[in-house]
Amino acid sequence: MNSRLPLTSAVLTNRFERRTFVMGALQGGVGILLATRLGYLAVAQNEKYQAASESNRVNLTLIPPRRGWVLDRFGKALAANRADFRVDLIPDRVEDADRTMKTLAELLALPPDRVRDIRDKLEKARGFQPVEVASSLDWEKFAAVSVRLPELPGVIPQRGYSRFYPTGAAVGHLVGYVGAASAEEYEKERSPLLITPGFKIGKDGLEKQFETRLRGVPGARRVEATASGRIVRDLGTREDVPGKPIQLTINAGLQDYAARRIGLESGSVVVMDCETGDLLAMASMPSFDPNSFSDGIGRIEWKMLSEDDHVPLRNKVLRGLYPPGSTVKPMVAMAFLEAGLDPEATVNCGGGLRVGNRVFHCWNHRGHGTTNMAKGIYQSCDVYFYHFAQQLGMDVIATMAKRLGLGQEFPMPYAGQSYGTVPDPAWKLRKYKKEWAVYDTVNATIGQGYMLVNPLQQAVMASRIASGREVMPRLLLDRKAALPKSMGFRQDHLDYIHAAMSEVVNGRGTAGKARLPVDNVLLAGKTGTAQVVGLNIGNGKGGLWKHRDHGHFICFAPFDKPKYACAVAIEHGGGSGSAYPIARDVMTYIFAPDKAMEVLDGFEKQWGGNVQQRMATRYNAFAEKYGGSAPKVVPDDEELTERVEEARKPDTEPADAQTDAAAPGAEPDAATAAPVPVPAATPAAPTPAGGQ
Repeated sequence: MNSRLPLTSAVLTNRFERRTFVMGALQGGVGILLATRLGYLAVAQNEKYQAASESNRVNLTLIPPRRGWVLDRFGKALAANRADFRVDLIPDRVEDADRTMKTLAELLALPPDRVRDIRDKLEKARGFQPVEVASSLDWEKFAAVSVRLPELPGVIPQRGYSRFYPTGAAVGHLVGYVGAASAEEYEKERSPLLITPGFKIGKDGLEKQFETRLRGVPGARRVEATASGRIVRDLGTREDVPGKPIQLTINAGLQDYAARRIGLESGSVVVMDCETGDLLAMASMPSFDPNSFSDGIGRIEWKMLSEDDHVPLRNKVLRGLYPPGSTVKPMVAMAFLEAGLDPEATVNCGGGLRVGNRVFHCWNHRGHGTTNMAKGIYQSCDVYFYHFAQQLGMDVIATMAKRLGLGQEFPMPYAGQSYGTVPDPAWKLRKYKKEWAVYDTVNATIGQGYMLVNPLQQAVMASRIASGREVMPRLLLDRKAALPKSMGFRQDHLDYIHAAMSEVVNGRGTAGKARLPVDNVLLAGKTGTAQVVGLNIGNGKGGLWKHRDHGHFICFAPFDKPKYACAVAIEHGGGSGSAYPIARDVMTYIFAPDKAMEVLDGFEKQWGGNVQQRMATRYNAFAEKYGGSAPKVVPDDEELTERVEEARKPDTEPADAQTDAAAPGAEPDAATAAPVPVPAATPAAPTPAGGQ
């Protein structure tokens, strides 16, 4: 029996109404949920999504701060900023690297080696690291890239400021350079400024040591833009706060002159104010152009620098270590005087001195005859110092050497210095487990053997001998600093040494050609020749460059009232004859710049132009020779810093104890230079030889 009710219109109506109610309830529930969600988003999440919407409409761009200038003592720029049109690439935004680089090469007229360098950097760069394509562009090239931006994703043209070093390589080691932040530097600091295209930080030298002071505070620019990136209008700009400048004691003109005057040699010049310790020049050449390093060094230039046996990446002022040769003899004489030796005590120099069963030769094998202290200095007689050093002992000499600045590390704003060695019996026993021998004293008293110094120490030694004050080298200008304290030397001892050093240049000494061409200004100095290889290999004057003797010269002027001290060290120059002409011209620049420039102009015509011109010529020669075959060894910023540091490591001390006396280097002018007829001080009673 079928119990189902008949399908009537009432039943159908009832079913429809029930189903309509259920569907309505479901729809109402969904509507309530949607309304609740919309209300939540519109009210509770209003601030969040308004900010997100604003960020889609408004772009915020950091403006890199202008870096603080590095100034000389007169306010002249050693490192400055200049307005710059530049183009950078953001690697993770580049869609087609080959097409992009081809287009940029055409628009910017990039040479093939530069294109290869950029490709190398793109391969190494992290996605967020900007890669510089070109800087210092003219408006036409900058505009040509700007109008093609829609088809060049990842290309960032911008107007800003770039670091500029007016004298280029002359301040490479003095100031340092800047470069893009490495991945490690970004990870350490996590500042968005570090990955802003065009922003660079200090990588070396003063640029690195004073990074916090020089950096400044970034600005920002807010613009309204469309979804495609087209700027609709500016909404506001917050200007950057430039970094603070630093002012050095350096004389920019003197620094540039000293760097240029070194010429084709490899060496350094240090000039100090011997009253205050202010460093007026600190040139190390050859050097690198910090403008190139800041722009991103290419493979051709890196090959040129890394293969140069003159080591242009080494700061020779602070990291060069050399036997000082006879430049230590005024210091040794001062030690003798302080120990009570009568300066009129004499020894007969016949060309050598027998000690035990050996003869230690003087550089002048014909001998100097009867020699007192003054003659021992101005004729650089080795036998005089051999004889009395044995009587007074090495401890007396070593104590004076340290007192005058040798072996010291000075408080300089650089990452490191090489402070060398002032040997004494305790040092040798500690290092080599061997007793001090007579030949060790013979070596040390003529600045050979274990004794190693850097050129800054030689300049400090010259300054302290000149002034009698405990001057410390100073690079940051402080016009209110107190004068250094007296070292306690007797004035008659200082006068005696000064008179003997004046005789070196202005009388019967070994550097007559170093006399200044300036009326009423006399230069006092001391030559030094440091042997590099044994006489069985070469005589130190010719042959292979690496086998030639080093040349040294220390000096101060005016002789009667010392104000400026100078130290010159020339690597493998063949002896002191390579050093004192440079010192003479540098010191002439202080008193008579026009005369000094006339001399330099003549030399640079012979050398093939100034420093920048010679570097450009050499670069072109390398580019022509290697061109596309230059090896792909360009380091990134991190590697570059490491390689620069590696190249700056000085020669190390001997691994084994030396067992023979070094032959003294010849003083080339002594036998041939005619005496210069000037009023000379008498050693026994020193008097001024000139004035200013």
